[in-house]
Amino acid sequence: MSAALQTATSVVPWRRWVPALGWLRSYQPGWLRGDIVAGVTLAAYLLPAGIGDASLANLPPQAGIYACLFSGLIFWLFCSSRHTTITVTSAISLLMGSSLGTLAGGDPSRFGALAAGTALLVAAFAFIAWMLKAGVIVKFISETVLIGFKSGVALYLASTQLPKLFGIHGSHGNFWERSWTFITHLGDTSLMSLALGVGALAILILGKKFLPNRPVAIFVVAGGIAVASLTDLGHHGVKVLGEVPQGLPPIGLPALHWSDINELLPLALACFLLGAVETVAIGRSFAQKHGYRLDSNQEFLGLAGANLAAGLGQGFPVSGGMSQSLVNESGGARTPLSGLIAAGIVLLVALFLSGLLRNLPQPVLAAIVLFAVTGLLKISALRRLWKFHRSEFVIAMAAVAGVLGSGLLRGVMLGVLISILMLLRRASRPNIAFLGRIPGTRRFSDIDRHPDNERIPGALIVRVESSLLYFNVEHVRDTVAEKLQSAPEPVKLVLLDLSNVPHVDLAGAEMLRDVQQELAAKGIDFRIVEARSSVRDFLRIEGLEEKMGHIGRFKSVADALHEFQSEQSRSPSKTDAIGFPTVAG
Repeated sequence: MSAALQTATSVVPWRRWVPALGWLRSYQPGWLRGDIVAGVTLAAYLLPAGIGDASLANLPPQAGIYACLFSGLIFWLFCSSRHTTITVTSAISLLMGSSLGTLAGGDPSRFGALAAGTALLVAAFAFIAWMLKAGVIVKFISETVLIGFKSGVALYLASTQLPKLFGIHGSHGNFWERSWTFITHLGDTSLMSLALGVGALAILILGKKFLPNRPVAIFVVAGGIAVASLTDLGHHGVKVLGEVPQGLPPIGLPALHWSDINELLPLALACFLLGAVETVAIGRSFAQKHGYRLDSNQEFLGLAGANLAAGLGQGFPVSGGMSQSLVNESGGARTPLSGLIAAGIVLLVALFLSGLLRNLPQPVLAAIVLFAVTGLLKISALRRLWKFHRSEFVIAMAAVAGVLGSGLLRGVMLGVLISILMLLRRASRPNIAFLGRIPGTRRFSDIDRHPDNERIPGALIVRVESSLLYFNVEHVRDTVAEKLQSAPEPVKLVLLDLSNVPHVDLAGAEMLRDVQQELAAKGIDFRIVEARSSVRDFLRIEGLEEKMGHIGRFKSVADALHEFQSEQSRSPSKTDAIGFPTVAG
């Protein structure tokens, strides 16, 4: 092997695994300004979001900063999306905060170690998914379930932040316990806390309307810190964030026991599923908008590297964030370099400016979190489901109930289970169309959708619109049998159109053989047309051609009807019974 060929074979995999090695070689100077502006804007957005989400995870504010910092330093190297931003998210943060309390036993340092360990396990799941090229896994959680799950998360999140906004001592427990405590203690509201929080919330809402995709939150944070620094809010019942350690944490593995890993696996799997679905969905939307290709499997490698860095840096699990990614895109980002620039600015804050955050009022932080969570509550999507897809609405509300009734971790697992059950139910009950001839043509289509199609007397023409597999053959068989029983006149021919059947397994072939035998016993002819090549080969191997004649690739529904009509014309008694109209040739 020549030296040039050896070099090519060694470089190509690295470029495929680390996309940055490719686009950095062709980086254009004109892109740099857009990436720098987007990176600065993004950093201003990441800081308050990281602090707010850390509070959701019941972790100190620096944990959110570290997670955004270390994951941002790595993700840009491996991602295939040009605009996706890696960050802490409300859903995963709340999932962490509601799941680790029992394991931590009230020990803050152990809580942090468990959170970092979860990030490392998420990295392991993502790396395994990348190795297995399991990009399809993100499609197992349906959009309907995600709508319900996120809406449930929004309500759960509101129950944790409203007490902080009102200056009320919050409670532990599930959504219903928190909500009841909040309602029954409204009389304890701190007017100063409420005024400060509502003011911050109003600025955020106005900023979204008049300054869309701008880092208004950083100005709210700065204003809250300034007010708290110039006035003594503590005497008015307003809590502040407290000390945020300056500098970087020790890099390394968290202090965990082997038994902790087994306890953390379900939580890590749930975080991975949420993060994978969110990250790939965000990347796909931007790829479609800007006309480039997204590699779902490559995003798994990016998630693996980002969560590995976050775990080693004493953070917690991260994923792609929609609002942060929108800020990145609107800021003018041209490449993932904007994510590295944002991480560099966060690094400077962690090293030199974190002390300024100690006076951040808790009601202002609660307002930032509540404002962010409004994007999770999908009222319009739920309304659309209720109006047009009632069964999907029921599924979405089941996901909401799972989150509110059983907690976020069980809610995620319930969502996955519902998604899989939906998939199996749809696959087990494929659509079966009964065909009639389009007037004046040799083509046939669904007679239920097009009642003006011509019915063929004495013939039942069936088109199955799915593979024939072991879990749906009974449905196909029963549906055809019911149609035969309800036919207004005797049926002498059942014609099965397999043009929309990509695969037939052994159970499917056996079902076809049984149907042929049952129909033959009743004097009904059974024929198959328009089967694909792989299906024809399999049916021949299973001996169906010997029983029902040649299954070819040239014969259409119209041809088969004409052929059967010709056969019947040679038998006057049968012709009179069937009375086929002439099929125009």
